[in-house]
Amino acid sequence: MRVDTTEGAAVNKRPTLADVAERAGMSKTAVSLVLNNRPGSRLSADAVARIHEAAQELNYRPNAAARSLRLGKTGTFGLISDDVTVTRFASAMIRGLLDVADDHDQGLLIAETFKHPKQLDKALAFMVDRQVDGLVFGAVAARLIDLPALPPGLPAVTVNCVSPTVPVSILPDEEKAGHAVVRELLDAGHRDGIAIIGNAPVARVTPRISVTIGHRFDGIHRALDEAGVAPVAVVDIEDWEPWNAYDATKRLLESGTPITAALCLNDRVAFGAQQALTERGLRVPDDVSIASFDDDEIASYMRPALTTARLPYEQMGQRAMELLLADDEPTGEHLLEMPLQVRDSIKPLT
Repeated sequence: MRVDTTEGAAVNKRPTLADVAERAGMSKTAVSLVLNNRPGSRLSADAVARIHEAAQELNYRPNAAARSLRLGKTGTFGLISDDVTVTRFASAMIRGLLDVADDHDQGLLIAETFKHPKQLDKALAFMVDRQVDGLVFGAVAARLIDLPALPPGLPAVTVNCVSPTVPVSILPDEEKAGHAVVRELLDAGHRDGIAIIGNAPVARVTPRISVTIGHRFDGIHRALDEAGVAPVAVVDIEDWEPWNAYDATKRLLESGTPITAALCLNDRVAFGAQQALTERGLRVPDDVSIASFDDDEIASYMRPALTTARLPYEQMGQRAMELLLADDEPTGEHLLEMPLQVRDSIKPLT
């Protein structure tokens, strides 16, 4: 690397607080108070405007290292996730974190563990060594995760997961979503022919698989019970993939069970169920309506587009950063609504 040490190189030096003070015709103390948003300057509006104008003309930026030393904070936060490069759900979470961080002039460091304990330890050490002001642990699948002990005084939040190590969690409100999706079918007149496709008895009671799916089922059954409606079929599928849903729905149709609506436990299940219905000569929604959960990318590409409850990954990311930036230490469990995306897959019967 070439370094220019001639006298002319001074024109390229980084502008300092003293340069701004000289340009504005103010003291360094006054400039520091204004540019660091500290009280006590008692300057006129015109003087404050001159300082900001001088800083802009010089393209002055405060020294981050000096500010960190003074405030005892680095202005950076960390995200440690299991699958940040795998799905659009993860990118939505990151987008939410970045939106709030950027609004507050904070930075975000990101590390991925690939669900490997050694990578988790390495990622945590990386964040601690860089003295992040707070940590977010995120997961694509909402489940119980194991986290090592954190340094005392380091704020942390889990997003779409829970851990005994971190008492603050942000999760989707699955119970409310389950209730809302069923109500959408009931309000459309579907009472005597609802089939639940994707019942997962193991996942419902196994936190390391899911800590939220049980609540989704709770909401579904609460809405059905309130309406005095019983499903005509409950089809078990533990692994919610399209091919499993296709096979399960095909068997259901071959059994002769009459259905008017398929309540699918996620969008991939809904896609597989739709293929089986189409193969059978049944049209969605004219013959059988479909409703689902997650708002996976496939939901809007299906024809007809799928009515589904959206997982709020972006909003969960935003809330996590808001909690870490708040003056009060974050506590407890925070549930975020899964908004219903009403599209074209439900036919009104009334």
